[in-house]
Amino acid sequence: MNAPTKTFASAADLEEKKVSFEKLSDHAWAYTAEGDPNTGIVIGDDAVMVIDTQATPVMAEDVIRRIREVTDKPIKYVCLSHYHAVRVLGAAAYQPEHIIASQDTYDLIVERGEQDKASEIGRFPRLFRNVESVPAGLTWPTITFTGKMTLWLGKLEVQILQLGRGHTKGDTVVWLPQDRVLFSGDLVEFDATPYAGDAYFQDWPQTLQNIAALQPEKLVPGRGPALKNAAEVQAGLDGTRAFVSDLFASVKAGAAEGKALRAVYEETFAKLQPKYGQWVIFNHCMPFDVTRAYDEATQFPDPRIWTAERDVQMWQALEG
Repeated sequence: MNAPTKTFASAADLEEKKVSFEKLSDHAWAYTAEGDPNTGIVIGDDAVMVIDTQATPVMAEDVIRRIREVTDKPIKYVCLSHYHAVRVLGAAAYQPEHIIASQDTYDLIVERGEQDKASEIGRFPRLFRNVESVPAGLTWPTITFTGKMTLWLGKLEVQILQLGRGHTKGDTVVWLPQDRVLFSGDLVEFDATPYAGDAYFQDWPQTLQNIAALQPEKLVPGRGPALKNAAEVQAGLDGTRAFVSDLFASVKAGAAEGKALRAVYEETFAKLQPKYGQWVIFNHCMPFDVTRAYDEATQFPDPRIWTAERDVQMWQALEG
């Protein structure tokens, strides 16, 4: 592990990704880009819902262009799977009538939205290109719910569900029961490393079980390609659960032995790299993930706020 210091977060990731826009059912589309954050689209009888917005309005324009290739129905709803800036700051481009989020997500925006925005822009320069197109302030939900909300787009039933904490405390999935398609946000990733800097490691596996209990036949993960059959969905759930569980078990064991964070980080990185090191953003996520796991295993049941300053201090402490 005495390799040269890794470049901070995703600062060196400047290569453009190839976008795919795929139809999963009569009502569901997936906008994916080789491991970059995904956007989901639901086309109902009378309106369109967008799930997660892209990081800037300029980037969202590409989503809108593709939606317009398949429907001229109005984009009335934006649904936020959680509060992270890379998921929400493009919202203005859609000019939606309503922005829907869980009350827990709203509370997190109040508590840490500004710090998260500054933190994420520093981590992902490529994802925040044209960041000047983001309106001043934050993306605020206009409708919040707790547990479950059902929206009818004509005769299409759209269930917006909180199935448990995992990636954040506000995690929200969108479920189309008629089509058996689920949009998971970052609760599920595929061939991409789960970011767990704001996670609840001990809750996450059960939340994945709750997703599995719906028996989705197709699933749009937070990152990675759309999962197009039950076997692929299971692989996405299993891979995410394995990573989260393996990482927390390693960190918890090291913390229980009284080891310092850096030692635990180096051990955990070495343990997980053979199995997961080829996943997108592995090197970026691991310092944040291990730091949060160490916090949860020791003295912080809830995630501490990441600021741009804390990001850099943590990175220097673990990778410097």
